[in-house]
Amino acid sequence: MKVKNAIVAGWLLLIAAPGHSQVENGAYRALLNVLLDHSVPELTVHEAAASASAYVFLDAREWREYEVSHIAQAKWVGYKTFELLQLQQLPKDTPIVVYCSVGYRSEKIAEQLIRAGFRKIWNLYGGIFEWVNAGYPVYNTNGPTEEVHAYDRKWGVWLKRGKKVYGN
Repeated sequence: MKVKNAIVAGWLLLIAAPGHSQVENGAYRALLNVLLDHSVPELTVHEAAASASAYVFLDAREWREYEVSHIAQAKWVGYKTFELLQLQQLPKDTPIVVYCSVGYRSEKIAEQLIRAGFRKIWNLYGGIFEWVNAGYPVYNTNGPTEEVHAYDRKWGVWLKRGKKVYGN
């Protein structure tokens, strides 16, 4: 019984964890606190949106996800296909925000960038799902869109706004 109480207490602490209160959904916030290592600095969607022109946004999702929609002016770098050579033209002090659907893949790409000597790297906390949930716009090649690639139905539950798109 003590173990069960400790687990419940731990989950309650995660749900109520300060510092990432910009993610409104407590269950989503708890998932992110468990899923992410928090190994790189994190930026809230509100902080990123307020100073969007100051950052280079890198999209660490797969090409099909990026095609459906992405943050304005984001550069696609992928996850499985990511190579540092894609960013060789960027100075190491370029302010970069990396994002994916929820933040896991982008955290891993951000770790690689830090190891490569980039000094101003942030992971977008909550990813493009939280960006859209907070009401910020996304774009495809035709302009603004409501569509967001929700990865799959399991992960799509965290996307509360926009039109969910699944599949390759």
